[in-house]
Amino acid sequence: MNYRKFSGAASAAPLIVITILILAFGAWAQGTYKTLHKFNGKDGDSPSGRLIFDTAGNLYGTTNIGGKYSGCYFGTCGTVFELSPNAGGTWTEQVLHNFDGSDGTAPVGELIFDGAGSLYGTANRGGGPGDGVVFKLTPGANGSWTESTLFVFTGTDGEWPGGGLTFDASRNLYGTTGWGGDGGNVFELTPNGNGSWTESVLYVFTFDGINGWYPSGGSLVFDAAGNIYGTAAFGGKSGCSPYGNGCYGFGVVFELSPNGNGAWTEKVLHTFQGKDGESPTCTLVFDAAGNLYGTAFAGGDLSLCSGYGCGVVFELTPNAGGGWTEHVLHKFSGGKDGSVPFAGVVFDAAGNLYGTTTQGGAHGYGVVFKLTPNSKGGWNETVLHSFIDSPGAYPYSGLIFDAAGNLYGSTQGDGTKTFGSVYEITP
Repeated sequence: MNYRKFSGAASAAPLIVITILILAFGAWAQGTYKTLHKFNGKDGDSPSGRLIFDTAGNLYGTTNIGGKYSGCYFGTCGTVFELSPNAGGTWTEQVLHNFDGSDGTAPVGELIFDGAGSLYGTANRGGGPGDGVVFKLTPGANGSWTESTLFVFTGTDGEWPGGGLTFDASRNLYGTTGWGGDGGNVFELTPNGNGSWTESVLYVFTFDGINGWYPSGGSLVFDAAGNIYGTAAFGGKSGCSPYGNGCYGFGVVFELSPNGNGAWTEKVLHTFQGKDGESPTCTLVFDAAGNLYGTAFAGGDLSLCSGYGCGVVFELTPNAGGGWTEHVLHKFSGGKDGSVPFAGVVFDAAGNLYGTTTQGGAHGYGVVFKLTPNSKGGWNETVLHSFIDSPGAYPYSGLIFDAAGNLYGSTQGDGTKTFGSVYEITP
């Protein structure tokens, strides 16, 4: 699995190849950029999930491929890694787990911690049938980590999970699969007293369906009432996709609400139309007022990026009488302001948004951007960093802040000279 080729999602979704038009405008304000680690293939290759911190300031993440074992679906099988800061400002990497295929391969989503310090995540492929797994890494007293497979997907109960996991208040796990059943699903894993986990499929998407399909980008998010929110990259049946997927629509933002009897009801909050975005694959984020924010990796100005549109940042605002209204905060041009934002956005304390694009920028290898609200109700974009081929290229992961306000993320690299990196930006 390698997003450098611009696959629309992490599995059998049709390959999406876009030729980016590099235009010559966009705000620029260079942040201070520092490479914390360069992967070499043996210690990992092509990270794409967002990094997370532990309480001691160590960073954790996954690499799609690379590591100790080969012969997996995408070649090498992938890793889970930790980066620890040193007193002199350098960082030391430790590979916590090398996947071998039987325990999963291609871990593309971000990790999460439980209260005991164990890590949880998904692997897009591998396991017995090869349809992906949910895994747990438990720390040992001597610095070692032990992997256990919590659930192996078999196709009918889900196939090819591409996003991260989310805990509810009862410590049940929630996630999505891109395929399986029909057009993907939303699932719940409930822990049993004997250490095993039981899967419940909460909702099955229909391939080519009006309610969306292929919900396999980011992690799910909860509101205070226990409703679940996420994105589906395709479906909606509001237009014809330019990616060879037929006239099935450009994707949706959805909500799942519990009915009280164990069942869940899906509601489409927004159906993308192309000019307002196409194919959202992000983790959504709420602001304090209950508005949702995210990205779509295509759409916007359809005269750019070979007619696909270069992607957008959007806001969804709940209406007093029900329903949601979308506002496009920024349409990427494919030039210096970036293009193709796969990951979602994050807020700082002042209400500014930060994110990454996988392509575009001054050198064509993606950017880190900032969106600042202005007095006219719009948003102004500033490019904090424009990536070059080395040491980092193609930042598919989202961003995370540390306590001092520095940003951290990862790049995939070009797959020949570079194999990805972890970086820090001081805005």
